[in-house]
Amino acid sequence: MQLLRLGSSGPAVAEVRTVLAGLGLLDNAEPATADLFDTECEIALRSFQQRRGLDADGVVGVETYRALSSARWRLGDRVLSHNATAPLVGDDVSTLQTQLMEIGYRLRADGVFGATTELALRDFQRDLGLVPDGSFGPDSLRGLSQLKRRVVGGRPQLLRDMAAVAEAGPNLLGRRIVIDPAHGGDDLGAVVDGIAEADLVWDLANRLEGRLSAVGVTSWLTRGAGNAATFEERARFANAQRADLVISLHVDSSPSPRANGVATFYWGSGVTTSTLGERLADLVQREIVARTGMLDDHTHGKGWELLRLTRMPTVWLEAGYLTNVADREKLVEPLFRDVVAEAILVAVQRLYLPKESDPPTGVLRMPA
Repeated sequence: MQLLRLGSSGPAVAEVRTVLAGLGLLDNAEPATADLFDTECEIALRSFQQRRGLDADGVVGVETYRALSSARWRLGDRVLSHNATAPLVGDDVSTLQTQLMEIGYRLRADGVFGATTELALRDFQRDLGLVPDGSFGPDSLRGLSQLKRRVVGGRPQLLRDMAAVAEAGPNLLGRRIVIDPAHGGDDLGAVVDGIAEADLVWDLANRLEGRLSAVGVTSWLTRGAGNAATFEERARFANAQRADLVISLHVDSSPSPRANGVATFYWGSGVTTSTLGERLADLVQREIVARTGMLDDHTHGKGWELLRLTRMPTVWLEAGYLTNVADREKLVEPLFRDVVAEAILVAVQRLYLPKESDPPTGVLRMPA
């Protein structure tokens, strides 16, 4: 699609302005600016992007347009049903998923009406005495609106997820983890002084894979040494493997040479959040910071495509800035990448350890 930015005009801009106005972010009453991407529209768009966990660059690209299209829908605006070839996507789906989760049904609030959402809806309809046809129409909406929330306050989904993790036990043997080294092939990612992001994360991925194998984890890489894949292809691969977790490895860059440190990201669109993804991201972040002394750039919820499309907890790691001299000196050292690989493995292990057995950050050692 054609990118829309400051100065653009036309029907596509008018559509964007209409959605932003409907969300209360933009006054769209002036006819002279109804199809103009002006400064007010850019400010409103940046606010929307920030709320949705997108890069707040003020540009309408594929991900931002998809988020805008989702935001136009409210629960009850349309009948919701599962279509395997073209699943319905929207905030109405997210609202339905969230409300079903709040009354005890297990699914992920990703805004996509998939098979898991249909199954949860059928169970809800059956429990309510409705025809369990898996289609959310007026009768299901009426039944849902008559129910009071059974869990109020706190984070009920995190409690359920952690209970499921505890039930699975602390042993990593037999776990299934997909490792996603970013970029690849002709896409080198960030390149500074001949050092390419794609090469660094490929090496890190192999070090992590070796450590996971040593403790009995079955792992896969989303790409080979000389090829690449789209985010959609990487997510589809992870889903096909029925992985328990996905670890996506990246190295950051910035126009400012002063930008430095490590950050982790998880699915958090501003509407819904992956509770286990957030927990794992926090563990990965703290372990790496404690073991490397790198600046803590914290964890953040994002609505990026890879995080949205994977059905399991996914962590996106930015392991430092190639554009920062101090970070780059660390990243090029094999020993440093070994430490990062161990930190990730320890974080995965700590995710499955019961609270009373979870050691302090930075002290657990795992097989090399």
